[in-house]
Amino acid sequence: MLIKNSAIAIAVQLAVASSMSAVALQAGAEELAKEEADKNKLEVIQVTARKRVENAQEVPVAITALQGEGLDTLSSAAMDIRFLNARTPSLTVESSFGRTFPRFYMRGLGNSDFDLNASQPVSLVVDDVVQENPILKGFPVFDVERVETLRGPQGTLFGRNTPAGLVKFDSVKPSQSFDAFASASYGTHNTTDIRAAVGGGLTESLSARVSVLHQDRDDYIDNIAPGFEQKDVLGGYTDKALRVQFLWEADDFFALFNYHMRDLDGKPVAFYGNGIEKGKSKLGGEGWAGRDKVFHDSADRATQEVEIEGYSLKLEWELGDYTLTSISGVEKAELFSRADVDGGYGSSFAAGCCDIPMGPGVISLDSETSDAIPDHDQFTQEIRLASNFNGPLNYQVGVFYFDEDLEIESLSYDPVFSDGDLTGQVKQWQDTTAWAVFGSVDYDFTDRLSVTAGMRYSDDDKEYRNERFKSPLAFLGVPDSVTGEVNPSDSHVSWDLSATYRYNDDVNIYGRVADGFRAPSVQGRNLFSFDDGISVADSETILSFEAGTKANILDGQGRLNAAVFYFTMDDQQLTSVGGDSNTARLLNADETEGYGFEVDAELIVTDNLLVTFGTSYNKTELNDSSLSVPVCANCTVTDKVVDGFAMIDGNSLPHAPEWIHTFTARWSKDFAEGEVFLYTDWSYRSEINFFLYEAKEFTGESLLEGGARGGYAWESGGREYEAALFVRNMTDEQQAIGAVDFTNNAAIVNEERFIGAEFKVNFF
Repeated sequence: MLIKNSAIAIAVQLAVASSMSAVALQAGAEELAKEEADKNKLEVIQVTARKRVENAQEVPVAITALQGEGLDTLSSAAMDIRFLNARTPSLTVESSFGRTFPRFYMRGLGNSDFDLNASQPVSLVVDDVVQENPILKGFPVFDVERVETLRGPQGTLFGRNTPAGLVKFDSVKPSQSFDAFASASYGTHNTTDIRAAVGGGLTESLSARVSVLHQDRDDYIDNIAPGFEQKDVLGGYTDKALRVQFLWEADDFFALFNYHMRDLDGKPVAFYGNGIEKGKSKLGGEGWAGRDKVFHDSADRATQEVEIEGYSLKLEWELGDYTLTSISGVEKAELFSRADVDGGYGSSFAAGCCDIPMGPGVISLDSETSDAIPDHDQFTQEIRLASNFNGPLNYQVGVFYFDEDLEIESLSYDPVFSDGDLTGQVKQWQDTTAWAVFGSVDYDFTDRLSVTAGMRYSDDDKEYRNERFKSPLAFLGVPDSVTGEVNPSDSHVSWDLSATYRYNDDVNIYGRVADGFRAPSVQGRNLFSFDDGISVADSETILSFEAGTKANILDGQGRLNAAVFYFTMDDQQLTSVGGDSNTARLLNADETEGYGFEVDAELIVTDNLLVTFGTSYNKTELNDSSLSVPVCANCTVTDKVVDGFAMIDGNSLPHAPEWIHTFTARWSKDFAEGEVFLYTDWSYRSEINFFLYEAKEFTGESLLEGGARGGYAWESGGREYEAALFVRNMTDEQQAIGAVDFTNNAAIVNEERFIGAEFKVNFF
């Protein structure tokens, strides 16, 4: 009986073991099949557009996220933040300062003001801290996990100065897992780009990450102005940046400390005096001798120096059904930038009175100026409480405080009758204090229908004054000493209401109505004015309507998102830049109307080929029959001109292309012990106006730029290696992307073709 029972027991055990083995084998096979299937599906993109980690496909906001290899490729090759220009739908970026002071435009809304006090309707948030001053916005992009572009007003959660949208950067954070990388590239004009980062656990609770960047380029632009000839005098820079982060993690608490700094020593953007051909919208004027040649009388004095330093501390407590978050940020900046703004040598006055040579062509006014920020301090504090309920209702509430002290100095020099002696000096001081309270509620009415409503009360106060110590126009009787001050303030209630309907497991449909505003702005460039030069723009407000769909298609192998929108903006803040009097003044337009659509898509074509494409159409129009601005001294204005002022009613906004198209493709194939890959990216934007008025010379032609990167990646000894060759602007498109209008048709030109090689190693 014992033997029989033992035999039965053994049989049972064998049967159970066999069944369990079969189940295990089946589970293993299913897991392998699932892993293999997942390889052919797009990864879920997690974003923090609503200050929660969410699937981008479920957020009722038009949003594009750049991350991974695509982001690394676009931001490599020693590129600055302008690499984002026309790389996502409805977004353009430009600058008349070069690698600093980027100006963002979204859905046609932006600010072309070159004053260091200028505000923008597109906000930039880096690691949860708003970067208000335009110099802060130029911080280099390195070791960044994700870039999110949020289109449309973002006033509820992100506050004032976001009526057009938001660009959000999130750096790679520390973790307990060790990882590191180092990359180095070399290219055209002896350009080097060295990046490295290392991170990992220091104790069971404390981790750290250190990220560094060093970019360098030789001067390569020659000065060929008669009497000022000099080889390799412009175009170079050395740009260094550092980020150090410490993360403390406990059971229900974490603290993230972030320190970052930048040190730029280089040259400003090169201006090509009379580089634009008279009566046409293309390069080829008397001042265009190629990208690497200028006609300056002060090129050897041109310089640009930027120092930025900042700290932030993010604290987060998990309190059962709630999360309490505190974010404190401090930013400091210093700048000095000096340039030959007219882009030529001599002037018509000097030629007429003293027979001093002038060129290329007619230089109405010689202009060598500098702008500086001797002192800048920004402090921000946000505290918010978010619920984590399992039910249909969730919400978050918070308070925000902003304080900024800013000092600006503007100087002018005499490059004609002396060796750059000082002729004018102006200082500006501005203290800005803003605070806000906000709240947002999410409610799931059904398993398919969710609604979000938000509101924010904002209060903004500025104390501004300026003083001119020396006038460059003193010979015309303009007084040297002039002072002025204003104290604009305003408050506003921003709100948004959105609904998301889950049509099925793969398709979401949403609608959104949002209100936003930009606080009052002050302009006080009285260097070349007869009075204190102060102008104030009242708050602008926007009402935006948006509807869209976000779909996962082809069984997870593709994504297709689309949105349509319409907005009206009241009292839009505009800047009359330049003109023949070289002044800049703020204006308010009665109404601006805009509408359009955006499409974003990503598709796994084959196991070896991934493609993305995006497109946007934006139509903007100023509606103000009384609005007029001064015009250029030597261009062909196509608007109606009355007493030297162009009537701009009906014009589209500056730097607002109707069409933007983007395309990327990555192909790869296993080879030997690694992978051969080829990546290409292309962007197109249609023609733009450089200024509020329309002129033949200041219409930027459509621009198509493409890049490619190919190489070999392999793994060995627990490390990943990559060697690649790359090219940017492969067709070598050369055209004006900006201009200076007050003296002659001076052009700002896009980057030429850039060729290089890169090597990268990842450690795990």
